[in-house]
Amino acid sequence: MQRRDVLKAAAAASVLTAARCSQIQAASPVSGKAEHVISIWLGGGMGAMDTFDPKRLGDPAAKKAGSYYPSIETAVPEVRVCEHLRQLAPLMDRVTAVRTVHHQVIDEHAAATNFMHTGRPVSGTVVYPSLGSIVIRERGSVSEEAPPYVLIGYPNVTRGPGFLGARYGYLYLTDTSRGPAGLSRPDSISPQRQTRRESVLQSLREVQPAPHRDLLRDYEEAIDLSLKLSGPAFNQSFQLEEEPAELRNRYGGEFGQRCLLSRRLVQRGVRFVEVSHNLNFLNGTGWDVHSAGILQQHALIQELDTAVSTLILDLEQQKLLEKTLIVITTEFGRPPEFDSGGGRGHQGSAFTCVLAGGGLKHQGAYGVTDDLGKNIVEYPVSVPDFFATIHAAVGIDHAKYLYDGDRPVPITDRGQPIASLFAS
Repeated sequence: MQRRDVLKAAAAASVLTAARCSQIQAASPVSGKAEHVISIWLGGGMGAMDTFDPKRLGDPAAKKAGSYYPSIETAVPEVRVCEHLRQLAPLMDRVTAVRTVHHQVIDEHAAATNFMHTGRPVSGTVVYPSLGSIVIRERGSVSEEAPPYVLIGYPNVTRGPGFLGARYGYLYLTDTSRGPAGLSRPDSISPQRQTRRESVLQSLREVQPAPHRDLLRDYEEAIDLSLKLSGPAFNQSFQLEEEPAELRNRYGGEFGQRCLLSRRLVQRGVRFVEVSHNLNFLNGTGWDVHSAGILQQHALIQELDTAVSTLILDLEQQKLLEKTLIVITTEFGRPPEFDSGGGRGHQGSAFTCVLAGGGLKHQGAYGVTDDLGKNIVEYPVSVPDFFATIHAAVGIDHAKYLYDGDRPVPITDRGQPIASLFAS
């Protein structure tokens, strides 16, 4: 090949690449204005046909595939939900049930949980950051008086910062009645005594060389944040008794109180909160409704309905709903067929995740599955697409790259936002 031919081919490739990039950018210029995310995790695998994507009624005794419960109308015409989502039904105009989320991750809870928190399968060479860590890395802190990322649920690597580093990790809370166990100041430490301790710490810092390594800088920043969080300002977030008794009762039990706390944390300036709905004692299995676990599944659905509907209305009353994106996710769905014990197995080919608030143009439901919810008919949404939608909603460029050292890593594994959820 002549040198002239090589140059012509390179020039043509450059033009095509530029055109392709232009098309991608033109096709997805969406960006929202949400400031906070409340992510609700339904560990175990929520069945879409029994909640937000109801189908024909099934019968476990007769081995007839289908929904376990009848459905009801909602505020959005032609969008129906399970009868146990009675309080959310009239609020579905503030909600979009994304019914066509899918993945092909191995049929195992830990692997799928990792995928639904990081948007990528487990890698032997890279520890990918979670959605929460990416959000706070890109958007930063809302307030210096609050941690950017709070976890009320399961503390493990799937929720962690991965290669982004410790500064983008979470603060873990064990209950809703008090602040972080390791940071709450003992009653014996008066404000004056605490001030003296901080003065001594500052004196020691002044005689030490400035930290040059990232690890040491992260450690110093963690100390400063812990000092702020041990004070009365942040710990006031946990005084739920300040809320009207009627409102606390409307939120419901422990899960509801977690959701109430998440609203108070958002008001305090927390950017990203994950709340786990992991109260397995209601049915013995949580959302993993194999065999007899399905018999009390309605109690889980009702508890979710009570807490999330109250959270939506509470945020709306506080004028925070437009600024706060509520996300409900789960590791996979359930098939329409019943297992030998009358429950359901696992299904990743089509399942539902939910978005609410956050300034999006909600439509009740997005995407269409077939008559039994096993296959996607219209508008498939990959997990990277769903993550890209969340990023775009909070004003993050979903097409940018992060870096693991000098290795570029696309922020959402090349996902594209659901454009129809963003006002034109």
